[in-house]
Amino acid sequence: MKALVQRVSEASVTVDGAVVGAIGPGLLALVCAEPNDTPSTGARLLAKVLKLRVFADEAGKMNRSLQDVQGGLLLVSQFTLAADTRGGNRPSFAGAAPPEQARRLWEALLEDARRLHPVVAAGVFGADMKVALVNDGPVTLPLQMD
Repeated sequence: MKALVQRVSEASVTVDGAVVGAIGPGLLALVCAEPNDTPSTGARLLAKVLKLRVFADEAGKMNRSLQDVQGGLLLVSQFTLAADTRGGNRPSFAGAAPPEQARRLWEALLEDARRLHPVVAAGVFGADMKVALVNDGPVTLPLQMD
């Protein structure tokens, strides 16, 4: 499972003109399921996201996690993170999990996130989404769980 995590001042997801998820300060995680992923892969990814020390402490050092600061978590499914662009100008998405597997993994990840963290918002799996964010820092981190 892959994720691109961004520390944000605020972020939101809109589908068909309606905001379906929004947070204030926290993390936006774009998440991609891959064919060999299982729910435990998603659980490990979520644990990493919740514990990443990317928020400033009193000394201004990145020493606090999302859990420490009780920030928001906005999860967005993003199969294009699996893009392979080595073979030309049209990306291949063969590295992404098939849609039904990806949906099951997404739902398990979202359920775990809502159980473990008090402020969780999400996009809509498979929808055409508009994601708005104010990247704080900027801080953007790629994560890969094998």
